[in-house]
Amino acid sequence: MRTALSASVTLLAVLTWSTTGHSAGAAADVSPVVHRFLTSNDRPLSGFVAARHLEASSRNGSIRGALDACTELAGDVFRYRIIHEEGSGQIRRHVLVAALEAEARMRQNGDVRRSSLDPINYMFADNREEPDGLTRVEVRALRQDVTLINGAIFVEPEGDLVRVEGVLAKRPSFWTRRVEVVRRYARIDGVRVPVSMESMADVLIFGRSSFTMTYDYQAINGTPLAPATAALRPRCGPEPVGE
Repeated sequence: MRTALSASVTLLAVLTWSTTGHSAGAAADVSPVVHRFLTSNDRPLSGFVAARHLEASSRNGSIRGALDACTELAGDVFRYRIIHEEGSGQIRRHVLVAALEAEARMRQNGDVRRSSLDPINYMFADNREEPDGLTRVEVRALRQDVTLINGAIFVEPEGDLVRVEGVLAKRPSFWTRRVEVVRRYARIDGVRVPVSMESMADVLIFGRSSFTMTYDYQAINGTPLAPATAALRPRCGPEPVGE
């Protein structure tokens, strides 16, 4: 059990901090909507406070674990405080907490650019307009890496990223086969941020394994946000967030 879960942690952890990055100098020879996405002058996300809900399951859903955490980013320092947890201790320790720990390491080590949606990591291929008005752009990883995907991004006409979906460009371990990923984004207080992430993996012996994470932002770049009317998770208190 622990071996398979630890293998799955690799894929879950690296995906929690995959985010967008831009390289304007490499944005030639792409469609207009992709060019707008790659060259947009977004306000960078330099800090946040967010309550997160994480869930994971294994053995085709028969083993589950969940936790709620207050998370905080200040520069390159990511910290978290668990405020509630339930379910399988193995899942909580080796998947959910491990994902938060891996996000902290990636921040500290400066590995963000390694997984960014940027021409240094991806080829942006054919695109087509979807019925909902979004443009679907095929993306192909330029190298086999567990932090990259082969799939598509979905962007609004002005270039705002809405969704990323696909499969990992490299299997994270012998135990883990196909890994499907969906990440969703929104613009909050003028900053584009991830709002949810889902993954499904086929793990040998243990069957389908899943992971989900949702964000309830309470401050972005030092600016407090009004409580979301539909927020289901507890607000993070004023006390310092820490491990």
